[in-house]
Amino acid sequence: MGYRIAVAGATGNVGREMLNILSEREFPADEVVALASRRSLGTEVSYGDETLKTRDIDQFDFTGFDIALFAIGSEATKTYAPKAAKAGAVVIDNSSLYRYEPDIPLIVPEVNPDAVEGYSKRNIIANPNCSTAQMVVALKPLHDRAKIRRVVVSTYQSVSGAGKEAMDELWNQTRSKFDMLGNEVAPQKFTKEIAFNVIPHIDVFMDDGSTKEEWKMVVETKKIIDKSIRVHATCVRVPVFVGHSESLNIEFEDPLSAEEAREILREAPGCMVVDKREDGGYITPRECVGEFATYISRLRDDPTVDNGLAMWVVSDNLRKGAALNAVQIAELLGRRCLQKG
Repeated sequence: MGYRIAVAGATGNVGREMLNILSEREFPADEVVALASRRSLGTEVSYGDETLKTRDIDQFDFTGFDIALFAIGSEATKTYAPKAAKAGAVVIDNSSLYRYEPDIPLIVPEVNPDAVEGYSKRNIIANPNCSTAQMVVALKPLHDRAKIRRVVVSTYQSVSGAGKEAMDELWNQTRSKFDMLGNEVAPQKFTKEIAFNVIPHIDVFMDDGSTKEEWKMVVETKKIIDKSIRVHATCVRVPVFVGHSESLNIEFEDPLSAEEAREILREAPGCMVVDKREDGGYITPRECVGEFATYISRLRDDPTVDNGLAMWVVSDNLRKGAALNAVQIAELLGRRCLQKG
């Protein structure tokens, strides 16, 4: 006996990936329904070899469904997630709406699986920010060995993290550079032109000068791993379609060499070490697209602090940063809590 699954936001980048990953990982589902807003009603989406027609989330009854994967943004989630949870479906939400509420677990299955037991308080589980998810996968096994004091992270985040319109904007601006008519495509999704450029600004600015994306990485890392870890983030949008990259400088309480860290990460769940000190001996966003792993390269000692380490971390943000992590949470929930069939 399998699960009944609803995917809300099935026509978006993340929703489509959720359906792909449910099929790829052969999630034990007896029924999968695709939900979207009324304007997308009847749009066809793929689920393995099947084609699903989207149904109107506003009219949908979640009664009898076991799990609802949400990828519809905070405002819509505020309306529909409580309805789904009240009807008995466990909501796994990809938006930021519930991440910082103390009675809702924020989960990366490789990092804090025990937290899933807290789902029953409100029947809702939060999925972390895309940039946080891949970072904590790499940090947790090292924290268990040497205890992290401080992390300084600079991100190189692809435009897909801002949705399909952002991807279209990069494509159209790039194409315009080679347009003999000289047509310029003005920024709409971003504050400045993204083609052939980098923008050190993701989400809104806060009073201390950081952006909300940077704040999210700080707060979420503390909630997921350890509240004593100090994090400083600079988040940058780059002209890449899919795949987030991060440069990490980590300070530990105890000594940890690059060689030992490399061996620890090779055995860690969700991690793939590709670290050859030669031309091309590292992973870039282009190579991570469509993959499940969080890739780690450029491991080396950081001599500027005691017990310091530097590394390069890359992952498909639509997968580990969103859809994959949500499906992994559903798998964890099934193993630990629902245990159906």
